[in-house]
Amino acid sequence: MTDQTWNPLLRDQLAWHWTNHLRNRLDGLTDEEYFWEPTPDCWNVRPRGTGTAPVLAGAGAMTIDFAFPEPDPAPFTTIAWRLGHVIVGVLAVRNAAHFGRAPTDYQSFEYAPTAAEALAQLDTEYATWQAGVESLGETGLARPCGAAEGPYAERPMAALVLHINRELIHHLSEVCLLRDLHLHSHRKTRQETD
Repeated sequence: MTDQTWNPLLRDQLAWHWTNHLRNRLDGLTDEEYFWEPTPDCWNVRPRGTGTAPVLAGAGAMTIDFAFPEPDPAPFTTIAWRLGHVIVGVLAVRNAAHFGRAPTDYQSFEYAPTAAEALAQLDTEYATWQAGVESLGETGLARPCGAAEGPYAERPMAALVLHINRELIHHLSEVCLLRDLHLHSHRKTRQETD
């Protein structure tokens, strides 16, 4: 039996979903879709000073809605919010903690004011993550995550990689579904056009 190398398998799991199911579904994302609020009182990314959430995080012209603790039930979140969460909370914070990216968090991040800029941020953080995971090699996957992962500090890096894979597949699939919902709820029916 040959020795199995896990690092390429873990990267390929995410890369396959990214390439075949997720990233191409985000191409052409419009600002209308990005900021669309399908229900009242959504959490969103908003121009500074316009949000009403208990916490308005962000360092630039835009802020992201939050609350600590999160209400139950939590407000519905927009594509912009979900992308902000993936870009910052799932990828950038981990890239900073483990792979040399400049430190960031929800408060210090500059959220994208357009869909195109958000997708560019997503692509950058995804590429940094995948390159970082590759740099771990096989032995790096076995080392503990460390203090940056709080109560999961003693878990191996492989567990973190699996968690990030799940998070990206989960949240970006939600974004794809919201795009479908936007398309089907904004499409004129045949009767409306006759």
